[in-house]
Amino acid sequence: MTARKKAATRRTSKTAGRPTGAKKTAARKTSGPKKTTAKKTIAKKTTAKKTGVKKTTAKKRTAKNAAAKKTTRKKTSRRKYSRATSEKVHEELHEMEQGKLRSGRSGKKVTSRKQAIAIGLSEARRSGKKVPPNPNRSS
Repeated sequence: MTARKKAATRRTSKTAGRPTGAKKTAARKTSGPKKTTAKKTIAKKTTAKKTGVKKTTAKKRTAKNAAAKKTTRKKTSRRKYSRATSEKVHEELHEMEQGKLRSGRSGKKVTSRKQAIAIGLSEARRSGKKVPPNPNRSS
């Protein structure tokens, strides 16, 4: 036999009976429980003590604090858009669903929901309905 064949037979005999990629591990004998587990249990006990619920004392409300809270109440909200505006947007969305809504310049069919809403709002602005100014317009 040549040296190469001998080395190959040695390699196969060492790994015989083990799946490929498995390494040989030495069996360790343990005498008694591990010391590290005892440290972990102690650490857990101390953290449980630290995370206890703290008692808070109830604060008394003075007349000044109560008066200040009453004055800072939020005012009743008004409609940003009029009912006529929301109707106009609803109509434009309905037209888009039917496939009748076209964009202004190019005349292409509108497929985007956002674009349909924008068309409805701009038409409501032109007709003088209550609509906030367009944030994308500079002037």
